[in-house]
Amino acid sequence: ITPAQAREIDRRAVSECGMSGLVLMENAARGALDVLLRLGVKGPIAICCGWGNNGGDGLAMARLLDAEGYEVRVALWALNSELSPDASTNLGILRHCNVRLELCAPADLLELHPALLQGADWVVDALFGTGFRGAFRPPYGAVVRQLNQATARRLAIDVPSGLDANTGHAAENSFRADHTVTFVAPKIGFQNPVAAPYLGQVHVAQIGAPRRLIDDVLRD
Repeated sequence: ITPAQAREIDRRAVSECGMSGLVLMENAARGALDVLLRLGVKGPIAICCGWGNNGGDGLAMARLLDAEGYEVRVALWALNSELSPDASTNLGILRHCNVRLELCAPADLLELHPALLQGADWVVDALFGTGFRGAFRPPYGAVVRQLNQATARRLAIDVPSGLDANTGHAAENSFRADHTVTFVAPKIGFQNPVAAPYLGQVHVAQIGAPRRLIDDVLRD
């Protein structure tokens, strides 16, 4: 599916089917969690989140991992005022969890604190989703390069940050995932062979949108 189709499925699930955006986000987070647990977790998980719904998926995933008893560290690259409403709600819930949370103001902090990645078994990329186009604005290119240099295994939520989900072309320093958990269906850009080094193995998770709705969007 295209990114536009993915957004339309989300919109119609809320407006026509009465689903909450928070429910869709929770289902996405649980889908990513299920894949991660199937792959195996042997140590801390570091999750790097942005301000949009992709970041909200990461925040929700952090809470679910904490509930399962795993050590989770979160870096949020956004100010509270920048967060999408559903991501803001998940941040508020996460503050009640036993999770290390580092709030990173992009104008002030040019790299992740080394302790976030030290000894991590997994690094989860929840910075940018299907809406990414073009090149990274500072400091995000340097941040993603730092994630790529970590010795941990790497998981991308929906789309690796820096990858154009329409074309499959990647910005400089794009996240190089070992595994990508994408939602509803693979994005059309994943078919481009140049995307393969950034995607790793692709896993598809559902967010609970009715199959009839998905079929309708794909026919339009």
